[in-house]
Amino acid sequence: MRTGNMRRPSLQKGFTLLEIIVVVTIIAIIGAIVAPNVIDKFSGVQEDVARTEIKRIKGALGFYKLKNFNLPSTEQGLQALVTKPTGSPEPSSRWKQELESIPVDPWGNPYQYLNPGVHDDIDIMSFGPDGRKSDDDIGSWQL
Repeated sequence: MRTGNMRRPSLQKGFTLLEIIVVVTIIAIIGAIVAPNVIDKFSGVQEDVARTEIKRIKGALGFYKLKNFNLPSTEQGLQALVTKPTGSPEPSSRWKQELESIPVDPWGNPYQYLNPGVHDDIDIMSFGPDGRKSDDDIGSWQL
């Protein structure tokens, strides 16, 4: 009976390198299929957030108009919803702060405001992820 060089059978079981490579490959393939769908969904969420913010700004402008009998000029901008504007048209004595602060779009850019607007009486828009005026801008006229 040999006792010196004989190995005892191991009670621990493990995975072979080949099995690990197969599992990692399968996970990578699934990730390659799923990741683009998740990224597209996230982009759509940002656009929905921008549309919701534009609706909120438009609502605040509606209240502004009720109290001041006019809308801020392009020069006065959306800042007129936060601080009492100067210049023409002058706000009435009923002016009231409508927003705590001017929101920025989901991409960190300020919303644009035009009075009179190109598409509507007023235009409120986000230039989107590229931050530049283009055909894929998100605007109040699309709501």
